[in-house]
Amino acid sequence: MNVLVVVLNHEEHVRILLERFPEIDVRGATVISSTGMGQLLAADVPIFSTLSKLLSGASRRMENSTIFSVIRSEETLEKAIALVHEVVGDMKNPGSGILFVVPVTRIEGLAAPLSAEGLELTGEQHT
Repeated sequence: MNVLVVVLNHEEHVRILLERFPEIDVRGATVISSTGMGQLLAADVPIFSTLSKLLSGASRRMENSTIFSVIRSEETLEKAIALVHEVVGDMKNPGSGILFVVPVTRIEGLAAPLSAEGLELTGEQHT
């Protein structure tokens, strides 16, 4: 079991991913607004803000969207990553966003508590 975390700079990509996730058995995700360190520093230091505007040709959006999704199987995880690449394109391009995966050893709060192996835990095992 893993958590897929995707930080995106384009709101339209977020909506497309959320609409298409159920097609590949990603059953839920949480989306939060986030701000990158560079964006915060550029806002606080006027010279960086001016330089950023000159280089980009326009003012940049301050917020990103961060998507978190607990994914139970490796197969679904690989499909989800492929979908992100399909929608966003090459993540190496500046300003596209980032993607990373974090292993999960235990989760509670879904239909039933699960271990890392995806096994339902009984009351005795998770107390």
